[in-house]
Amino acid sequence: MSAHTFQAHRPALTTAPAPAAGSPAAAQAPLTAAGPRPASAGASAAAGGVPAGRDAYAHLSLTRTVPKEFVHRASVAEVLLTDWQRTGEDRFTVSAQWPRGHSFFTPIAGYHDPLIAAETIRQSGLLLAHTEYGVPLDHSFVMHDLSIAVDPAHLRVGAAPAALTIDVTCSDITRRRGRAASLRYTSTLRRDGHVLARADASCTCTPPAVYQRLRGNRTHTTPLPLTAPTAPQTVGRTSPTDVVLTPTAHPHTWQLRTDTRHPVLFDHPVDHIPGMVLLEAARQATTAHLGHPTLPLTLTTTFTNYAELDTPCHLQTHTTTPTTPGHHTTHITCHQNNHPVFHSTITTTTP
Repeated sequence: MSAHTFQAHRPALTTAPAPAAGSPAAAQAPLTAAGPRPASAGASAAAGGVPAGRDAYAHLSLTRTVPKEFVHRASVAEVLLTDWQRTGEDRFTVSAQWPRGHSFFTPIAGYHDPLIAAETIRQSGLLLAHTEYGVPLDHSFVMHDLSIAVDPAHLRVGAAPAALTIDVTCSDITRRRGRAASLRYTSTLRRDGHVLARADASCTCTPPAVYQRLRGNRTHTTPLPLTAPTAPQTVGRTSPTDVVLTPTAHPHTWQLRTDTRHPVLFDHPVDHIPGMVLLEAARQATTAHLGHPTLPLTLTTTFTNYAELDTPCHLQTHTTTPTTPGHHTTHITCHQNNHPVFHSTITTTTP
């Protein structure tokens, strides 16, 4: 389980005066590219209309990213999405761009890192929840599950950044006060007309007061002291800064290593370990378990509890007999305080 709370002091694009930051109106108004819009506009969008202010993008060349607040990023450099539009009832097209070289999602033997696809899916769900389903920016998001399968034939790093279009269908939508409270979204990622990946995810959107009741004093915990990293080459990394595992005395068992100073994994302050850190830990544990470089082909993860910053988390791995030659399926479980945090199943090949 991973919740993301992101406070925006002001929208990135403004064509009308916005409520003062911190005011009741600012906390309640769903935001679009043109700034806050009334709740009635959100209800209209949910019924198939286009949100007020969406026309603010009509004059753009679509060579800029969407406002970083919509994808819960503090750094503009970490925003992967460039535009979106409604194509039908609960159907949308989102555009994205992957750089040829990313500071964290580094290429793997000439392939784009498949986990950048997972981050793209995460950002797409946040974007649509805020802009099309009326979820205010002060709400927390809890990801319950995420599954993704990629086609390596279309993952090759080219001579230019990869331009993607993502067809998204939202379903299982529950609403409270005209806003989405939970939803599932299924996505197809295309590059140059070819299907690059398919994904499925679900999340809930929690108001601040409810989130505070759920988390209690956990919103002000102190992270554990930083532990020593596993050797980077054993987990598919080149820098110890990017390693999220610490070795233990037990075979196929690692402690989660959380460096809250990491500029990508901890892009902004949080009160728990983000879901993308857990996915990276699962990927690194898979590589360490198999003992050779890996390229993830499929990843299925279910989040069951928050991963706390102040208590050790331990990951364990085991493999099952491969059904396809050259492929390996690894199962990763993570526990904290004797409670499950998440379970991942990753199928990989050697790049």
